[in-house]
Amino acid sequence: MKYILLFFTFFSFAQQTQFVHFKTVDARLTINSDQKMISGTVEYIFDVLKPVDTVKIDAQQMIFSQVKLNGNLIRFDVNEKQLLLIAPFQKGKNSIEFYYQAHPKKALYFVGSKAANNLQIWTQGQGKYTSNWFPSFDDVNEKLTFNLAISFDNKYDVISNGVLKSKRTSKDQIVWEYQMKEPMSSYLLMLAIGNFEKKQLVSKSKISLEYYIEPKDASKIEPTYRNSKLIFDFLEKEIGVKYPWEIYRQVPVREFLYAGMENTTATLFSTSYVVDSVGVVDRPYSNVNAHELAHQWFGNMITATESKQHWLQEGFATYFALLAEKEIYGADYFYFKLYETAQQLKFASRTDSIPVLNAKASSLTFYEKGAWALFVIHQELGDKKFKKVIKNYLKKHAFQSVTTTDFFNEIKKVSTFDTTKFSKVWLESVAFDTHKANELLIKNINIKKLLEVEKMKSKPLLEKEVLFSKLLQSDVYFKLKEYIVNQVKNEKYEAKKQLIKEALRTNNVYVRQVVAASLPIISEDFRLEYETLLNDKSYQTQEIALLYLWRNFPNERHRYLDQSKTWIGFNDFNLRTMWLSLALSTEDYSEDSSALITELIEYSSTNYEATTRQNALEKLIAFEIITDEVLINLVNATTHHMWQFSKFGRESIRKLLKNKDKRVSFERILTNLNPEEQFQLERLLKE
Repeated sequence: MKYILLFFTFFSFAQQTQFVHFKTVDARLTINSDQKMISGTVEYIFDVLKPVDTVKIDAQQMIFSQVKLNGNLIRFDVNEKQLLLIAPFQKGKNSIEFYYQAHPKKALYFVGSKAANNLQIWTQGQGKYTSNWFPSFDDVNEKLTFNLAISFDNKYDVISNGVLKSKRTSKDQIVWEYQMKEPMSSYLLMLAIGNFEKKQLVSKSKISLEYYIEPKDASKIEPTYRNSKLIFDFLEKEIGVKYPWEIYRQVPVREFLYAGMENTTATLFSTSYVVDSVGVVDRPYSNVNAHELAHQWFGNMITATESKQHWLQEGFATYFALLAEKEIYGADYFYFKLYETAQQLKFASRTDSIPVLNAKASSLTFYEKGAWALFVIHQELGDKKFKKVIKNYLKKHAFQSVTTTDFFNEIKKVSTFDTTKFSKVWLESVAFDTHKANELLIKNINIKKLLEVEKMKSKPLLEKEVLFSKLLQSDVYFKLKEYIVNQVKNEKYEAKKQLIKEALRTNNVYVRQVVAASLPIISEDFRLEYETLLNDKSYQTQEIALLYLWRNFPNERHRYLDQSKTWIGFNDFNLRTMWLSLALSTEDYSEDSSALITELIEYSSTNYEATTRQNALEKLIAFEIITDEVLINLVNATTHHMWQFSKFGRESIRKLLKNKDKRVSFERILTNLNPEEQFQLERLLKE
């Protein structure tokens, strides 16, 4: 016990990195997908900087054996969160080797199965801790070089950080050996296992760029990764520092927790961004793509020392992603995005009491206000000095941890810009400096016009109709036209009819989509024109238009359903599930409603991703198609690793339980559930 007491006393006063520096790790790992287990042999090389009697490695609920220090077995202890190495560590180089096993409850996820031929395994370290699946370091300041050799079924591809040095076949397994050259924080360690096809390009600087896709989605690789190489080449030039790693991969994985994650050399992202040539209109991957790539410099190459400094990662990645989108879509896009986030920040500042430089700041604050802060600095310094600051900042602190002071120090070297005053306004205050924001935004002529339109909100339509009509027929940026449509949204149809028709005639898919959404009630004399929205190359527009037309014109329902019966939509089947629910609710439409019900229920099953399942379950509940199978699928949702989907499941069950008959049905299916599902349902029944 005394060793453990000494350990906790020590760590209450100092970070381990002041006493021990871990330099490299070599691991040989095996993954058992049936048992959802990972195991392997791990060897760390580390330097002891000052004598210490206990060294820790973070390890969540793991089993260890054969723990050796410099080749000799040593005493160790294990608690639920750490492996404790107990020895009189003296200054100098050391190695520690051990075998471990883990059944991770988070951070390593198993999706699908080998039996169903849809298995994927992937990791998420940030926010979840890599120490759930690999003995490592939750402290981001402990940076080291990772080298993994992963053994898995030879029918699957295995992706990890760094360069693939070798693939060795051993019986029905392949050992994939990956190596890194430079150090990184443990939260950036990754695995992705599945069946993928790959497209390979080379950047202007000769970095290998690998774009992965599932074989079933092979036809979507171009629209999904559109502009990817352009983004890479632009960011490398704009940042002014060569991409800091040897290779860059991007891999879409099913049931991913977030939009994307910037693991070093290998970004994982949600399959919701895997799109065809129509889906890319509404779900372009470009922003997430550029944001995660920017993190390879801001976050991976240099890492914020603590959560309080998180804007140095998210604010920077958000801003440089926006600069990349400016390169693709133009200056108007850039300024309108800044305007929209400024509006969000201004509104949020009324209730948000936490500034940027605070570990508890919201995502909006870290990301968008952080990006705005950088925009202000960029404008104040000018492009040449700003780029020099960024370049010097990255080069000086390469592969180290940083603070805001480190960034400000580089600004002071090239400018008299008052960083203290700036910090108080943009980083330490909860207020949003609207005056400064508008001063910078009106440099764009279309923003200037937008602000004039916004000032007319409270004026009668008659006073602004001529101006609005003129703008809708002009070549102003389409976003301005969207704002006009939204401003007249609550006007009576007869009064705004001409403006709405002019908005449709812009033939801009986004302006037309706003028109579609603004008219839940459609006048008969506008029906034919509104019906043209069904032909727009936008799955989102088609979904809105189909629903609103079906609701407004009962006598035309069969025709609308015939026109849309082959629609699928995004990869979450948004149009197909919509169509099925409408077809089942349309009198005398289908002679075989049981087949439609079966199909819709199938989309709510575990054979599909959470987004598809939620789409189907929402429609099944809304249209009161609630069988025992639907209830079982709904209960299963409460056990899902995606919190949004599990929350939807719980909230939907709570609403249904208010109905006595539904409560009886839930009680009846209890015996058909697995233990985890039973636990969740019983808890809800007792509320």
